[in-house]
Amino acid sequence: MTDASRADTALLLMDLQPGILANYADADYLPRIRRALAAARHAGLPVIWVRVAFRDGYPEVSADNAIFAGIRGSGRRLESTEAAGIHPDLAVQPQDVIVTKRRIGAFAGSDLDVVLRGGNIRHLVLAGVSTSGVVLSTVRLAADLDYRLTVLADGCMDGDAEVHRVLTEKVFPRQATVRTIDDWIGHVAA
Repeated sequence: MTDASRADTALLLMDLQPGILANYADADYLPRIRRALAAARHAGLPVIWVRVAFRDGYPEVSADNAIFAGIRGSGRRLESTEAAGIHPDLAVQPQDVIVTKRRIGAFAGSDLDVVLRGGNIRHLVLAGVSTSGVVLSTVRLAADLDYRLTVLADGCMDGDAEVHRVLTEKVFPRQATVRTIDDWIGHVAA
């Protein structure tokens, strides 16, 4: 990756929160994310964290929202809780940006587009949980907004391995470059 192509690239890490990651059993996942994070930092790429969280009382959650209506009143995913923060093993740095979203996709109910435009970011390198949730929603909208996209296949995780495979091997390649973290690290270090 040349310096010119690095200037408009950011690593976007999505929904890597303790309350979400607790639902997945892949002991190698966080170490892989830490490798991608270290490579991005070494290359001088901005790191943007996206988390899903809600205000006390869940004013953003409609009773008609099939995915989030069930958490109303549960205390889960409240922005004031530790479970809604970024996983502590990932060591957010002061220069990183944390974006809070109120829906599945990284752009929905957040100021992500403003942050990206403010930083002249046009290329997003995506990783997150889940592949069929935040990653899929973000790929679709980001492609429609004309962002260049790279999806780190092993930087994404889903509760359904077959859905993950179909998305990373058949769906995402239509709108994004799909790489493994190690392949991307070799590319960004070049």
